[in-house]
Amino acid sequence: MRHLLNTLYVTTQGAYLARDGETVAVRVEHETRLRVPLHTLGSIVCFGQVSCSPPLMQLCAERGVRISFLSENGRFWARVEGPVSGNVLLRRQQYRWADDSEKSAEIARAVVTAKVANQRTVLLRGLRDYPEMAGGQQMKSAKDYLERQLAMFREPILLDSVRGIEGDAARHYFAVFDHLIVAQKESFFFHERSRRPPLDNMNALLSFLYTLLVHDVRSALETVGLDPAVGFLHRDRPGRPSLALDLMEELRPVLADRLALSLVNRQQVKGNGFKTTETGAVVMDDKTRKEVLVAYQKRKQEELQHPFIDEKVALGLLPYIQALLLSRYLRGDLDGYPPYFWK
Repeated sequence: MRHLLNTLYVTTQGAYLARDGETVAVRVEHETRLRVPLHTLGSIVCFGQVSCSPPLMQLCAERGVRISFLSENGRFWARVEGPVSGNVLLRRQQYRWADDSEKSAEIARAVVTAKVANQRTVLLRGLRDYPEMAGGQQMKSAKDYLERQLAMFREPILLDSVRGIEGDAARHYFAVFDHLIVAQKESFFFHERSRRPPLDNMNALLSFLYTLLVHDVRSALETVGLDPAVGFLHRDRPGRPSLALDLMEELRPVLADRLALSLVNRQQVKGNGFKTTETGAVVMDDKTRKEVLVAYQKRKQEELQHPFIDEKVALGLLPYIQALLLSRYLRGDLDGYPPYFWK
């Protein structure tokens, strides 16, 4: 089984990452603040005005440690990585199936089935943890609606129908998402999903966690030899990691939505850690961003029993395991793609 490696997140503005033997040295104003052995890292993520030395980038490329550059608020800018590895025959099969509407619909149906089931689990856990919450009846109605949507996936359906069901399920799920927020309601509320830019604190938190998740899923896909840009549910678009977006759908409720709710309800993040810019976009301050990154890393270290491989694994390995299972299906080693169902 693959080991869960750390991700080094660098948020200090003006930081400079350099090679120091076999370690990454993080320097701020010419002072080394941190040294991290490279063999313990799976990737490095730099937020905002953070730079890297060419020798460090070369070493990371040789060792398969990807370096990603994001804006302070988590918008993807660029990434540095070594030569693409993987079986060319696997990628050719991926491209053929992406052009096959029936195969695309089959994989998309599996992914969306798991996404809707996992959204239902988020609602069930909310009802269990806060049985007296306001809006409990609306939550139960949304849960029942998601169950009915799941029944529609029992038989093969067209790709456009899969997308339609996914959209309807998401609308009902997010329509009651605000009821899952039971603390700090004056600062954290949810009326609708807003992305570019996020227009409230909760959307800003969700968008940031989704950015971290898509980074992990993309890295996992590349590790097993798949092309993250060619998807089945999400179609091709220049610059969009469509397959990474496909695979992250089933993991959003597990690794992002539930964590966002926990951070707010346990008051690990505060409303004063967010600010609204002149354009109306809501962004996190540096302290809050670090709190979220630490919580995300801890969440990835939690273990659970994977229902398909029947082994206890760290949550952070889910992107890799699902990418591996998808590659095995494309190779013909499995009869179907087994998505991740959260219990």
